[in-house]
Amino acid sequence: MSGAHARVRHPASANLRRVGPYFAPHRGRMWFVGLSAVVSIAAGLSTPLIAKAVIDGPIARGDKGGIVPWVVLAVALGLVETGLAHRRRIHLAVAAMDVETNLRNDLYQHLQRLDVGFHDRWQSGQLLSRATSDIATIRRFTAFGAVFLLIISLEVVAIFGLLLSLHWPLAIVAGAFAVPVLVLCARFEAQYTAMVRRIQDETGDMTTEIEEAAKGIGVIKAFGRARYAFDRYDVHVRRLHASQMERIGLHTKFVWLLGIVPNLILVVTLLAGVLAVGSGDLTLGGLFAFVSYVLILVFPLEALGWILAMAQEAMTAADRVYDVLDTPPVVDDRAGATELPEVRGHIRFEGVRFAYDAGREVLRGVDLEIAPGETLALVGPTGSGKSTLAMLLTRLHDPTAGRVTVDGHDLRDVTLASLRGQVSVAFEEATLFSASVRENLRIGLPGATDADIDAALEVARAGFAHDLPWGLDTRIGEQGMTLSGGQRQRLALARAVIARPRILVLDDPLSALDVHTEAEVEHRLRPLLADRTALVVVHRPSTIALADRAALLVDGLIVATGTHTELLATEPRYREILAQAADDEEGARA
Repeated sequence: MSGAHARVRHPASANLRRVGPYFAPHRGRMWFVGLSAVVSIAAGLSTPLIAKAVIDGPIARGDKGGIVPWVVLAVALGLVETGLAHRRRIHLAVAAMDVETNLRNDLYQHLQRLDVGFHDRWQSGQLLSRATSDIATIRRFTAFGAVFLLIISLEVVAIFGLLLSLHWPLAIVAGAFAVPVLVLCARFEAQYTAMVRRIQDETGDMTTEIEEAAKGIGVIKAFGRARYAFDRYDVHVRRLHASQMERIGLHTKFVWLLGIVPNLILVVTLLAGVLAVGSGDLTLGGLFAFVSYVLILVFPLEALGWILAMAQEAMTAADRVYDVLDTPPVVDDRAGATELPEVRGHIRFEGVRFAYDAGREVLRGVDLEIAPGETLALVGPTGSGKSTLAMLLTRLHDPTAGRVTVDGHDLRDVTLASLRGQVSVAFEEATLFSASVRENLRIGLPGATDADIDAALEVARAGFAHDLPWGLDTRIGEQGMTLSGGQRQRLALARAVIARPRILVLDDPLSALDVHTEAEVEHRLRPLLADRTALVVVHRPSTIALADRAALLVDGLIVATGTHTELLATEPRYREILAQAADDEEGARA
């Protein structure tokens, strides 16, 4: 993308930090988490010092009674640490789930704002993986991994400070081992980031393959292509499996190398510590405490490998999520957009051009006028741009040049909500949702009463909906696949007309109906169209009967307009297109 609609690029780490504001409502919880972490670290690291005090004090003096207060203190600190850890996890879980929900909601809302062209370019599986697994990955790290990374960092710094206080030469020796740890972390981060991004992209590809196979299961079964579908899926799975094994190998090697470091520190400190005790530079209790702190370092260093891996996964996940969130809608309300007042329905296309891709212009300067209350049939060969022109009326796309007006209002100067509240569309491909018939119809008019629904079903001759097992409350399945093509089209038409819109766009919504049913639907549509403006995209000759006038679109240009009779008499291309459509229709019936 380029120009005004280009995505603003951010480093992956910066994208992860952008999740921070989602924690703002939980500021109090996060303060508790931070303070409790500090107190827990202090309580946990006090134990070796207590042991030192016991060894160098009561035990060295043979005072068994003097041990009891220290034991009580150690138990009390342990209980405090355990209690704080329990409360900290609860607060983190609450905040994390809220952040995940809000981030997912924002992503979904942004997907609704993005233009149709965006969804045409992106695979649905890639979007699905971002909305599910990627956001879950972000939540796991920001709520748990990041906190543990903070605790580990504070713990390591505190331990090093305590080691310095116990015996600074020995602490310097132990601290020298931090150099190879930092080098290992830097190398691991560079390799792991690219690998995780590849895995997440491959997961999206696999999700797309599964989704497409599920939607197309009827075609796959009808052609006996189950093996073909599995082989396509298997390619993605094997690629993902290989990448995951590569990731596991790299991560395991990193964790193994990190695990060697504390063991080396322990061997060196034990040898040097014994010499220090022998020379009187370090007490026996001091050596015990020193070794205890080195042993405590084992867990943070081992955990560091897992947390760094989690951090890289979260950063790439955040980058993928913000790939979408940072994409601005091409079709959106302009600054200063006004509400479209109730319209009469006077439509004008003025020098309209449109291209889906650079160099592939579909509309090349369309000039067309539709009078208020008029029904215009748009006729043209396949690929001439009929559906594209119709979609400009609802701003599913915007012209790349020229303008579309309704009652003199440029559609780009009015709000999308006010425009789409007065324009309804029935598509040739009837999309229904996995919900009840009633819920699907109310997409056209959310507050529709049963009387509104019955009236719309009557217009679309879709009374069959009442005969379904649970009537209008029957769930019709994903994409309405439990219904026939004609039934889906009639319900989609009912959804379009239920709000009695001022402007109606019909993109060949009767193509799946038989001749008898189509004639009945057209008969019921005429009274509805009498007092509103309609643009009907025609793919079969019989649909033209609905129109007052027709326009012929050829190669992205309106080449003729007039009544059906006039165009039949004067325009050979019009006759040819309708004759070919009639032949195709007869062939389909045969």
